[in-house]
Formats: sequence, C-alpha cells, structure tokens
Amino acid sequence: MKDLLRVFFCIFIASLCLVLCVDKQNQLTVLRMEIPPLVKEVKRLQEENNRLMYEVNRFECPIHLMGLIHKPEYSHLKYPYLRDIIILPEGDDLCHEQRDFAKKDG
Repeated sequence: MKDLLRVFFCIFIASLCLVLCVDKQNQLTVLRMEIPPLVKEVKRLQEENNRLMYEVNRFECPIHLMGLIHKPEYSHLKYPYLRDIIILPEGDDLCHEQRDFAKKDG
C-alpha cells in the first residue's frame, strides 16, 4: 500500500512538472508570435523617421532657405546686425564661468 502511494505521488509530481513545462512553452510561443508584427512596426517607424529626416534636411538646405526670403510670409525677416548677435558658451563652459563668478564674489 505504501509503495503504491509513493508511485501515485511520483506520477502526480511528474505530471505537474510536465504541465508546468507545457504552460511555459505556450507562453514562449505566444511571445514568439508577437515578434513579427513588432518587427514590422519598428521597420515602419524607422522608414518614417528616415522620411522625416529627409524632409528636415531638405527644408534646412541653404538653397531652400535663401528661396524663402522672397516669399511674402517671410518678408518681415531681416538679417541681424553683428552687434545684435549674442554668442553663448556651450555646455560645460557656462558652468565654469558661473563657478568662477561665484568664487570672485566670495
């Protein structure tokens, strides 16, 4: 009787392990089935990004910008005088200047 109970217990544990393994395989299969549509979406987004980058580059082209000068909606824009142009230091240089200014005050 005791041996029969052990056999049933081992069969139960083995079948439980098999069910859990099959369930995990099903979860992996579902995830694998979701990959191709996501790959298509990423590819579409990359193509859209490339198209938009092309449009930005085409708009920022100096020849195009010089052509905009002659359009009436941009006729109010003028070239700035040199004395009106303010050049700010980039990134880390600005932080160093602020620290140097603080040291002079203190």
